[in-house]
Amino acid sequence: MSSIGTGYDLSASQFSPDGRVFQVEYAHKAVENSGTVIGLRGKDGVVFAVEKLVTSKLYEPGANKRVFNIDTHVGMAVSGLISDARQIVETARSEAANYRAQYGTNIPLKYLNDRVSMYMHAYTLYSAVRPFGCSVIMGSYEADGPVMYMIDPSGVSYGYYGCAIGKAKQAAKTEIEKLKLADLSCKELVKEAARIIYMVHDELKDKQFELELSWVGQLSEGRHERVPPTVFAEAEKAARAAMEDESDSDTDEM
Repeated sequence: MSSIGTGYDLSASQFSPDGRVFQVEYAHKAVENSGTVIGLRGKDGVVFAVEKLVTSKLYEPGANKRVFNIDTHVGMAVSGLISDARQIVETARSEAANYRAQYGTNIPLKYLNDRVSMYMHAYTLYSAVRPFGCSVIMGSYEADGPVMYMIDPSGVSYGYYGCAIGKAKQAAKTEIEKLKLADLSCKELVKEAARIIYMVHDELKDKQFELELSWVGQLSEGRHERVPPTVFAEAEKAARAAMEDESDSDTDEM
């Protein structure tokens, strides 16, 4: 993190001599310290999976969810500081509501992505504010098919077939790259997403976590919603079985 001279990390509006904005880099670090979140775009929809770390046994189950409805057809999964992420969620909801009020139809995800990424980028320009310490993945199912975007704290966004953010993003990306996403249905993606989250979870550092799964696609008739309990239970069971098989094969090798 060191650069020529000091004090270049005091303001988000100041570049260091080698062209870096340190506060944006620190915001990236905040995301990397958070639970892993993955988004998978298949042939008939988008699936979100979240490893929500539970830091105390005293917390109420299901509190502080990290998957949000932005509009009936748009879902968002977030990693990083949850309070910062809620601000992004409110902005996205406001943009979607304004678009519907003005044009009488659902907001296209490409347009919503542009608006939200511009909003996040604006917070890297002024010394009176700080960048958002969160990254978000947005997904939707439109007439042309499924669409998914990821926005990082700098406001940079790309369209993805599969992406991962958070603690174990590198390990998750390696697993995602093995999948033939374009051939997989939402039901298959849910199982794969649950398996990857269980696989990349670090049991030594983070004992407890809650798995969150949601989807938007043909199966949900274009609405973003939580994965039904039966499908969720099936996916979680398959993920745990896959983990046990892997640990058994590791012991056999030893």
